[in-house]
Amino acid sequence: MGGASARRMAVAAAYLFGCLAAAAAPAVPPPGAASCTGCHAASAKVETRVPRIAGRSPAEIVAAMEAFRSGQKPATVMDRIAKGFSDDEITAIAAWLAAQQD
Repeated sequence: MGGASARRMAVAAAYLFGCLAAAAAPAVPPPGAASCTGCHAASAKVETRVPRIAGRSPAEIVAAMEAFRSGQKPATVMDRIAKGFSDDEITAIAAWLAAQQD
């Protein structure tokens, strides 16, 4: 399986896992999620240039993290942050963030 196909399958799997996990997402953020909310505001009422990621789909969050990690998406610090998480950690964080509503 080619790299692009493998990535698409990984994103699809993360999305499906995220949908299941979001329904049972813990109230307590998984390890590492606090680093996200340090820059990405949880509330839509907070104005910031940093995009709000709470409530976005798990697949979108996973895909962005993979793009930061690989250097496909330009970044100031997210490329380094993304490299610090395992695939499982990113999936768990994405599921938790997706379940967060304003």
